[in-house]
Amino acid sequence: MENLSGKKILITGGSSGIGKATAEMLISNGAIVCITGRDKSKLDSVASDLNAIPIHLDVSKYNQIAIKTLDAFHSMGGLDVLINNAGIGEFSKLEDIKLNQFENIFATNVFGLTMLTQEVVKFFKTQQYGTVINIGSSASTNGFPSGSVYCASKFALRGLTECWRHELRRDNIRVILVNPSEVTTAFNNKKRIERDEEEKKLTPKEIAHAIVSAIKMDKRGFIPELNVWATNPF
Repeated sequence: MENLSGKKILITGGSSGIGKATAEMLISNGAIVCITGRDKSKLDSVASDLNAIPIHLDVSKYNQIAIKTLDAFHSMGGLDVLINNAGIGEFSKLEDIKLNQFENIFATNVFGLTMLTQEVVKFFKTQQYGTVINIGSSASTNGFPSGSVYCASKFALRGLTECWRHELRRDNIRVILVNPSEVTTAFNNKKRIERDEEEKKLTPKEIAHAIVSAIKMDKRGFIPELNVWATNPF
């Protein structure tokens, strides 16, 4: 089992929900963590509370990605793990879909995520190790009514993960997809207000536990894809 003490980890979308819970758990295990977020004041406040390093970044702003990746690398003194957690969603029936919905969602969930991973993998290839964890969704494997735009982005992420996994294994880089089912977070809330926990719904802590467990696995092995469901959500 890998010791997380001193591990240098970058988490996108780390100021709330799954990203925040994961950062908190990793830091409690001795990791050095950078978190990114779009809302600078919220990001700075959460980073201060967690003892994380804030990196103000919206991954859909592609021209910021290279310099912000360098900021994270230098702030931590290295980079061992990337957790691509930042994600957004829009939901419309087929007859109501607008092109800009695809453009908005893919900018964050697919395009920006890819550009950021591209920058991080440069460091991983140089050092000949690293771990990339992409946070997908049960929507990466199953569609649902009004889910066309969001599911398309998460199916795309699943395909990207498979391609990167095959490309990067020879460089000792692990690429993992974690697919949560419904989690009580601020996801899809325009005011970014966290939802109250529900007895039968997953919380960010369960997903954080899954992510941390995947990172802790001895470097000789990895979990390609991990689906996390609520035991009895009904």
